Amino acid sequence: MATRQLGNSNMRLTAIGFGAWAIGGGDWEYAWGPQDDNDSIAAIQRALDLGINWIDTAAIYGLGHSEEVVARALQGRRNKPFVFTKCSMVWSKKFLRPGQKISHSLKRDSIRKELEACLRRLQMDAVDLYQIHWPDPENDVEEGWQTLVKLKEEGKVRYIGVSNFSIQQMERIAKIAPITSLQPPYSMLNRGIEKEILPYCQQHEIGVITYSPMVSGLLTGAMTKERIAQMPKDDWRRNNARFQEPQLSRNLKLVELLREIGSDHGRSPGEVAIAWTLRQPAVTAAIVGARNPSQVDGIIGAASFRLQPGEIARIEEFLTANPVPAKPKK
Repeated sequence: MATRQLGNSNMRLTAIGFGAWAIGGGDWEYAWGPQDDNDSIAAIQRALDLGINWIDTAAIYGLGHSEEVVARALQGRRNKPFVFTKCSMVWSKKFLRPGQKISHSLKRDSIRKELEACLRRLQMDAVDLYQIHWPDPENDVEEGWQTLVKLKEEGKVRYIGVSNFSIQQMERIAKIAPITSLQPPYSMLNRGIEKEILPYCQQHEIGVITYSPMVSGLLTGAMTKERIAQMPKDDWRRNNARFQEPQLSRNLKLVELLREIGSDHGRSPGEVAIAWTLRQPAVTAAIVGARNPSQVDGIIGAASFRLQPGEIARIEEFLTANPVPAKPKK
């Protein structure tokens, strides 16, 4: 499987990596509903067996559970993948159901405490890429970045990056130390990084690993109005505007176009959606989530599939002709 170098690091990543948000399980503020750990482990192992060489997780996913599942999936494997995780979103055990509450901290002592807990859960001596999950509180981004720089100097992390940062925020911390990577959302339905952020990263040799290329499963081809209506109560997507009318009908119509394009190549709508994000030269790789081995099989082709100019044009025409509908006024 072809690889690309990530920013200023010596890591070469496959075009897609395994995203471990959903495998954190249910019953927390940003859950995807109940999840079987055995399915999660099988999905990770299937992805690695097929050639994917990196996993992206975060301490907050499942309140530490995702990292624990990743560690279990990697036990006994001779060729270990790169493992990336994130800090800045914290919780306290005293808030775990009812009244569960997640907060943000970029203070030095908090980040150090987070990393030590991550290393224990992941059963690792050092993390390959440690990222600030959100620039929140914004006034503390310099302190947070300085802490990551120190952790790198101590050998506890190999490279450091950020997620969900603006250009202005990246410029502030770049004065302290170079940024290896940025992790932003990017998809056909979320194109905010195209005009300024992607060119900035390319100019400054910052690797870009995008998340939600399939819009949290919406563009996979497996979603229907009926399935969405039956989502578990703790699935955060139930309250997302893209999964609700008036946007939902338009988005499912887009999926049918992706299905039509993909059928000519034996690819799924999800693989077309991922390939669309990878067409950007500034994008190093895309994070793709999977909750069982069959979902991995449904997206693995995106690692090598590339859209033709005419197919990209057809997608652009649809998006232009079908703008996001306004929410009706009450």
